[in-house]
Amino acid sequence: MGQGHRPDRRLVSWKNLIDPATGVYCDRLDPSGVGQFLLTPLNSSIPYWSTGVWNGKSFAAVPEMAGSDLFLTTTFVHNDQEKYMILNLVDETTVTRNVVDISGQSKQFIWSEGSQDWTMIYAQPKAPCDVYAICGPFTICNDNVFPYCTCMEGFSIASPEDWELEDRTSGCSRNTLLDCISNKSITNTTDKFYSVPCVKLPQNAPEVEAAASASECAQVCLSNCSCTAYSFNDDRCCTWHDELFNIRAQQCSGTTTGETLYVRVSAKDYNRLKNKRKDIVIGVAIGAGLFALILLIMILRIKRKSSGHIPDGVRGFNGIIAFGFSDLQRATNKFTDKLGAGSFGAVFKGFIDESIAVAVKRLDGAYQGEKQFRAEVSSIGTIQHINLVKLVGFCCEGSKRLLVYEYMPNSSLDVHLFQINSTTLNWTARYQIALGVARGLAYLHESCRDCIIHCDIKPENILLDGSFTPKIADFGMAKLLGRGFSRVITTMRGTVGYLAPEWIAGVAITPKVDVYSYGMVLLEIISGRRNACAPCSSCGNLDVYFPVHAAHKLLEGEVGSLVDQMLHVDVNLDEAELACKVACWCIQDDEFHRPTMGEVVQILEGRVEIGMPPVPRLLQAMAGSSHSP
Repeated sequence: MGQGHRPDRRLVSWKNLIDPATGVYCDRLDPSGVGQFLLTPLNSSIPYWSTGVWNGKSFAAVPEMAGSDLFLTTTFVHNDQEKYMILNLVDETTVTRNVVDISGQSKQFIWSEGSQDWTMIYAQPKAPCDVYAICGPFTICNDNVFPYCTCMEGFSIASPEDWELEDRTSGCSRNTLLDCISNKSITNTTDKFYSVPCVKLPQNAPEVEAAASASECAQVCLSNCSCTAYSFNDDRCCTWHDELFNIRAQQCSGTTTGETLYVRVSAKDYNRLKNKRKDIVIGVAIGAGLFALILLIMILRIKRKSSGHIPDGVRGFNGIIAFGFSDLQRATNKFTDKLGAGSFGAVFKGFIDESIAVAVKRLDGAYQGEKQFRAEVSSIGTIQHINLVKLVGFCCEGSKRLLVYEYMPNSSLDVHLFQINSTTLNWTARYQIALGVARGLAYLHESCRDCIIHCDIKPENILLDGSFTPKIADFGMAKLLGRGFSRVITTMRGTVGYLAPEWIAGVAITPKVDVYSYGMVLLEIISGRRNACAPCSSCGNLDVYFPVHAAHKLLEGEVGSLVDQMLHVDVNLDEAELACKVACWCIQDDEFHRPTMGEVVQILEGRVEIGMPPVPRLLQAMAGSSHSP
């Protein structure tokens, strides 16, 4: 993409999932001459998202670009003759691609040899409803449910075929024409308005100053056949004409009530909607509909071939597959090949199409209803990073809740650090694992639409793919387990391990609890031993707690004595000292003294210097160390 003497170049979205024809969104340089990139509708120069202006290292709205040297370096050329951006891959064997998705989002993918699939490492804007007219006319967009596009009442999907291919820009159309259109009369119209509460209205709507009340505002709209909706909020009358775009659902509770939109419909549709809202028979209709759906699903399952692999399933949101429970039973040989068990349930190995291995997690204590569970799975499915385990699919039948993940052939980190006869990770691999885990946590804390606190970082939740790339597992479990999550967290307390002091103190939990846990894991990566495991030949005192011992040895300049003896002399002591410093800063008593995970990444990459940390006093007191502070 660029501008200069040659015609402007733009990235343009596909029409839909299978048709590469020109779509409706594009990524382009700002035509006004400002050094930034814009996401706009193809036929408009008005942006719905921008990168912000280039500051020499990154674009203002994409500060993470300054740390993008994991995969590529960015150069932005901006002079009188031309403007363009250059992306240079650090590792020439890495394969990456940039696209403007049919969702209107700018996305970057990297090819993962371990999973043999593309992994999304970047997406903007993060919220689907931030994209201009993503749902088309006469729809309501909701970031927190799936599907996030729904028709307004009195309207139906204009092109179901396009919606199936995730092209929803055609939106919805009226079930019944307005009376003023059918009768060619405005004065005798019988059109009515129905209310749509708790929404965010499009900005820059024209204000009607002559209307001083809601009834006057409604009359102004009725007097013009092209007027399709109005609002009267805060004594301000606004009207919308022709097609209605960008109506967004709000999460209304407490003092947050959103705004109310009044949509114009025919008298016929109005009466039907009015009866629908008041008639309690709707409950019976819903029940009958659910019964029919369940019956249909049962019939379809009976007709399935009972082969020993998972069928294609139902392709759902964000590429996630909705599997049937019987499918997962067959794929896992009735859950016999157990890979392990954690705080959230057991994990079993299975196969898709008898060749692609997956890990099936059977959740314990998931309390949500089906609708909420699917919504949370949809939310987790959008979270993709090379250092996070990829969610492949899910199952939600009755009380059964299961998640299907990509399979990690090299198991979890604890196996290689602590188990006898396992593969000994060399120092380079350990340092890259530490850096990869930090990047994954930084993404969860700082780059997701909503900050995600993992709450259970430990070696068992760090999985390794075929190339020993670390991938964090079990993120987002708090959403899926609901109130049961507090019970699971409670079971993890009681010993000095990976839990920050805040858990015991009962104060508010922040991302710094993950920083603390990361510091504990980092010490185990360095030493190759459990922090709480005695005896320690290098400690001299068998009662000393290893993290406290490590902090003292770091101050004394004896980092070499802390490194796993299995590595012999094959250790970069400068990196080992840096890693020890990071670990000891991460486990400080006061969360405000701990770095953020983004800062940890910068330190381990050598882009930010770090001083010598003090010995954590609380750990020393709890461990009963004989060392004086």
